[in-house]
Amino acid sequence: MPYQVDTHTHTLASTHAFSTLHDNIAAARRKGILLFATTDHGPDLDDAPHPWHFTNSMLIPRIVNGVAILRGIEANIRDEAGTIDCDDRMWGCLDIVLAGFHDQVFEPQDSVVNTRALINTIRSGRVHVITHPGNPRYPIDIPAVAAAAAECNVALEINNSSFHYSRVGSAPNCLAIARAVRDAGGLVSLGSDAHIAFGIGEFEQSLQILDAADFPAERVLNRSPRALLDFLESHGKPHIAELAGL
Repeated sequence: MPYQVDTHTHTLASTHAFSTLHDNIAAARRKGILLFATTDHGPDLDDAPHPWHFTNSMLIPRIVNGVAILRGIEANIRDEAGTIDCDDRMWGCLDIVLAGFHDQVFEPQDSVVNTRALINTIRSGRVHVITHPGNPRYPIDIPAVAAAAAECNVALEINNSSFHYSRVGSAPNCLAIARAVRDAGGLVSLGSDAHIAFGIGEFEQSLQILDAADFPAERVLNRSPRALLDFLESHGKPHIAELAGL
């Protein structure tokens, strides 16, 4: 596999998903994934886990059966101000924070409002990756968002699940995003957004987008475990001693 890191996965703690953390670890090991982030939905969604799920994630071992695990969240963007449903206590317990639009929390608006919300989220200093920004239900000013993300060292995700069953019609936006991030000098992140273990590490369609955009591999956050860990440390997250060998 060209990329052995997955930044966006779910467990059945988000009850519209179907696999346990153990299932995801086994699938990652089977597929040669070296590191993945477990990032269940933030608590504002009806079927999301309680905030205690995230503060208690410190119980998750760093390495299981040769697979390294980051403790994370896919938070919900709540408003135009860019606030998210990840409070200070949760933030302090997590390694990586993703955030994106989900219509139960933030209904789709016009491009001006959506863009303002994304840029404010990016500039908040609370988020490392913006999830599925190519969702056609949330039109955005792509060059403006890409420029803000590059300025703030925040990655924009090319979400592989968007090309299958959710967010249909994302492909043209994702290609435009990849090209805009390329030109702005920013980073992209590849997320399987797996809601079942079989999807862990699946990036086929996302990689086709990167190829079409001639996106530089050295600016893909998933290029190595160390690249992702160094990125998180650059955002002030602590060094993880157990993962120093990656």
